[in-house]
Amino acid sequence: MGLFDRLRGDGGPRVAFFGIDGVPYSLIADNPDRFPNLTDLANDGAGGAIDSIVPPESSACWPSLTTGVNPGTTGVYGFQDREVGSYDTYVPMGRDVQATRVWDRVTDAGRDATVMNVPVTFPPQRDVQRMVSGFLSPGVEKAAYPDELRDDLQNSNYRIDTNAKLGHQADKTEFIENAYATLDARYETFSKYVDKDDWDLFFGVFMTTDRVNHFLFGDYEQDGEYKEEFLEFYEQVDEYLGKLRAQLPDDVTMVVASDHGFTTEQYEVNLNTWLEDEGWLSYQTDDHDSLADISEEARAYSFIPGRLYLNLEGREPRGSVPESEYEDVRAELKAAIEELEGPTGEPVAQRVVTKEDAYRGPHDDIAPDLTVIPTHGYDLKAGFAGNDEVFTTGPRNGMHSFENACLFVDDDRARIDDVDLFDITPTILDLLEMETDRTELDGASLV
Repeated sequence: MGLFDRLRGDGGPRVAFFGIDGVPYSLIADNPDRFPNLTDLANDGAGGAIDSIVPPESSACWPSLTTGVNPGTTGVYGFQDREVGSYDTYVPMGRDVQATRVWDRVTDAGRDATVMNVPVTFPPQRDVQRMVSGFLSPGVEKAAYPDELRDDLQNSNYRIDTNAKLGHQADKTEFIENAYATLDARYETFSKYVDKDDWDLFFGVFMTTDRVNHFLFGDYEQDGEYKEEFLEFYEQVDEYLGKLRAQLPDDVTMVVASDHGFTTEQYEVNLNTWLEDEGWLSYQTDDHDSLADISEEARAYSFIPGRLYLNLEGREPRGSVPESEYEDVRAELKAAIEELEGPTGEPVAQRVVTKEDAYRGPHDDIAPDLTVIPTHGYDLKAGFAGNDEVFTTGPRNGMHSFENACLFVDDDRARIDDVDLFDITPTILDLLEMETDRTELDGASLV
């Protein structure tokens, strides 16, 4: 391809990354005939199961995937985080991510990046070639930059996300139709901007896969009513990825990955209800609905997914646990959650990870003291009101898993063995032939 065919950066190798949020590798590996394009990608290059991060929640995973560092460095631990020295909470957005994104490294090197629909990137950055923010964005009008991109997306009926509320209906027909419409619009936009061929890094995410998994994954694993519809949806995902791969010029390496795995959900576990029942959590009034309502007698509280905090003196405003007792109280809480059993007798916790073992970096002041990785089937919740029972069921039959995320790299030099989410950014940078300081990243290149 000559100069007049493509006007872009320095002529070096390029990468096109496509995220498929929440897709487990086993889904593809167990159904190669239904997913020929991802199967071919694995056979031609490399494909395999990888681990997610602690905790395996999208709001924490995507900042780590796109920076190559853990939440202690990104500063984002989940969908909800706590202000330092306060019981106030906030929903982390793009500006709360404190580590350097992979596309920022690309633009800092004088090259171009197109970024589309990545979770936790709102508001869109003005220092990249073009960006439309993903999950947590209020709508295309405010989520796209520059104006030319915004106008194009509005004219093409682009959607930030699937309407997940439709999945709460017993009849999933409308939900599935909405998921297809969102997927189709995402593919058409990705295809159009891939074809522009004016970027060095294309980074786009299909979020609809996560939404479909939450409401239909149990049908897939347990031969439920919507198993065939689930597989047919993924056949369309696979077809679109195959078409995108065919569009890419020879100097572009395709990378496909998910941010966590998925498994069947059996129960929702209301951890704050359990903490209250066990005497760890108490409130100032009976009418409580937020962290700000906990009392000075409370010893612990929880945020999703499975993040446990001690109510520590000197850290929390009404802290009740003396700092001198921190290790003993935390060990007591860890043992208690390890002993918690579900309705059918299995442990709720697959493992309980301490703060020191999971998080490193300048933002560990808001890190959870313990993080629970649940046994498959137990989805950890953490509301502060409305649940009288520890174990409940809801409209979802699929939940995130720490293991069994997926990674595909269209390069036969790649090796996917003992890999986690932190390895993706250094791999992309290596494929771009960009030098990095290995000590800055928690992962390493797989090429």
